Amino acid sequence: MYAAATESLIKQAREIKEEELQRFCGRIFKQLHTKDVSGDTVDSLQRLNLIVSATKYARELPSDLVMKLQTVLRSSSCPEQLQVLSSSIIRESSPPSVHSLCSDPSHDSRTFSYVASVVLTQVSHMLLESRLSDGQISRHTLPILSKMITAYPEILTDDQVNLVSRKLVDWLRYASMQQGASMSSGGFFSGPRTRQPAPLTEVDGVVVGNFFTVLCVGQSYTEDQWMNMYTFSMIKSWLLTYDTDGTTNTESDDRSEVDSSVMSMVSATSSSSRLLPPKERLREKAFEYCQRLIEQSDRKALKKTDTELQKACIIESVSIMDIICGEDPSYVYRAFPCIKALYGRLNGDLTYARALLPIAQFYLNHSETAAVDSEAVFCQLFSHCPAEQFNEPMLAFEFVQFCLLNASVLQDRVANYRQSFPNLLKFLAWNSSGLIEEFVELLPSLIAPDTAIELLHTILDLPCLAAALDLQQRSACYHASDRTTWDQQGAKVAACLDAFRQPLYRGLFLYILRPEAGTGDTIDSTHLQALCRLHPPLIVDQSREILEFASSPANIYSKEDFYTHVVWVIGEYLSVSYDPRCTVELITSFFESLEAVLFEITQVRQSASPPSFSPRLVTVLMTTLAKLATRSQDLIPRVSLCLSKMRTFARSAPVMACYSEEDTEEIITRAHELINLLKLPNVAQFVLAPSAGGDSPRWHRDTNASLPQGMRAVSGLLHRHSSFLPT
Repeated sequence: MYAAATESLIKQAREIKEEELQRFCGRIFKQLHTKDVSGDTVDSLQRLNLIVSATKYARELPSDLVMKLQTVLRSSSCPEQLQVLSSSIIRESSPPSVHSLCSDPSHDSRTFSYVASVVLTQVSHMLLESRLSDGQISRHTLPILSKMITAYPEILTDDQVNLVSRKLVDWLRYASMQQGASMSSGGFFSGPRTRQPAPLTEVDGVVVGNFFTVLCVGQSYTEDQWMNMYTFSMIKSWLLTYDTDGTTNTESDDRSEVDSSVMSMVSATSSSSRLLPPKERLREKAFEYCQRLIEQSDRKALKKTDTELQKACIIESVSIMDIICGEDPSYVYRAFPCIKALYGRLNGDLTYARALLPIAQFYLNHSETAAVDSEAVFCQLFSHCPAEQFNEPMLAFEFVQFCLLNASVLQDRVANYRQSFPNLLKFLAWNSSGLIEEFVELLPSLIAPDTAIELLHTILDLPCLAAALDLQQRSACYHASDRTTWDQQGAKVAACLDAFRQPLYRGLFLYILRPEAGTGDTIDSTHLQALCRLHPPLIVDQSREILEFASSPANIYSKEDFYTHVVWVIGEYLSVSYDPRCTVELITSFFESLEAVLFEITQVRQSASPPSFSPRLVTVLMTTLAKLATRSQDLIPRVSLCLSKMRTFARSAPVMACYSEEDTEEIITRAHELINLLKLPNVAQFVLAPSAGGDSPRWHRDTNASLPQGMRAVSGLLHRHSSFLPT
């Protein structure tokens, strides 16, 4: 009896006339607009659900009712029973506008699940209907599907994933090569007429000779070309969501151990790629598509908008190739030649600075697999991009996000990462309001024992850094002839610009704008001496850093004046009379380092080029070595031997060609004076290393002190040898 009643109801539902159905739908539409939902409304929706589901074909409902049902479906405040019925009715009726259904998706999980069931049903119908052309599939389907799988990837079954993957391959790789038909205005009597399809062109105007991509240009596009563009826009999220062919991580790892060269050979042939599982074939075609885009990006675009599109395609293509190589390591060996060539093309062009980030990410992820050196990439990234593009907010945000995402790897594998914080902080100084939270999270990864104090001071100096960056930008377009214009902007601005260009303050600005830690200085040819005179123990306190700096001849050629002053303060203040921590071992280590430097820069060779340093540096080095030898007299024979070679150096052809006669005589005379003085070690110690209290006003009157007696002894020597002492 129950079965008979059910069959009767189904029969009535199937036989209902169209006019009667429309009247019934009108009554439901009115019921849904009442404030309180009654039992009659629920009964009516249940009857309508039976009507639309009882036939094999989809019943077309009035558009106003469909829109109302969609509103009910999306409303989280509606009773769940109404949402269930609305979802079922929409699924069984003619396909609604999927785009309108998901234009404002709810964040409520219950509501989202009902909306998703409707959309997935419609999408499945569209994809499964092989007789439907691409033109009959809504362009909005793929973006909405992408949005849904990002939130709920489990809503697709394996069969559905494979089905979509097959369709994505078709849209991505096999779009038509002709432009879409367009209407042209005909004559007054003939009316509009359809133009013949024209071939597509590249961004530089050349006719396309390969498969269609988003960088192919036309006046209008066919539906399958539109689907190609939509497919490329979602392929990254699709690969990230469904990254393997239904296998577990363990199976994927086992498969990656297969000989990579064999896998590359198999996947590289188009015939064998058709035999791959759907998702692996999609991976192959997506890889080819990205390679094609990178090739297209090398063309000179005729329009500026196409140039910007090229940049966006480079970023997206490299990111997709990175994902593919992460899923299947065999692609790494195919990808690196393309990526290396792309980097070589872009690394000198600052307009492509954002594109360097995905390239750097690719190197970070895969350079070890391919045994490729990545040091040059990261040197370029951390030195030039922040220093020259700090005022680009999008680059600043993406750069900091890149550092946050890879902080642990950068610390372990990129040597200059922690040293680059002065450059990275330029992003914060210029874009502080938008990057504070990111830098709070990033700072711990930049801290190292040897740069922690410098990092702290750099953070405290952020206002100075922001001002210096502003002056740097203004100075680039500042000309003396425009002084009146700058004065109108304020006397302080003009004065600061003048100060930025003055040599007196240049060192200070260079230090504030330094690209990496441990470089630059803020003191000159007088500040260093004054600082050490006020605090002589500074030499021992910073002995490791000073010794490292003084022992490198390269510092002579890059900062000779500062190097000369460092050598002078070593000879003046590295003494036990200034600091009891100044041991014989410390003096010897400084002596040996400076001795090696003097030996290296004064070697006489036939092919030697003229010296690029001043004679003053040579005389200061000789004098400092003599001073150190008097404080550890075992070193006197060594310094005497070194000084004896100065005549040969000064008389060599390269030196004579570079220095004046007066300069060479000064070197020879100073060496001779020091040799003679060192023959009397006690006198030499007194002359070359005066006591720390030598400027006391009582000493010249104190008869109990040894100074008057020493002065008389020196005076007697001076009478016999007028050129004994150095100037």
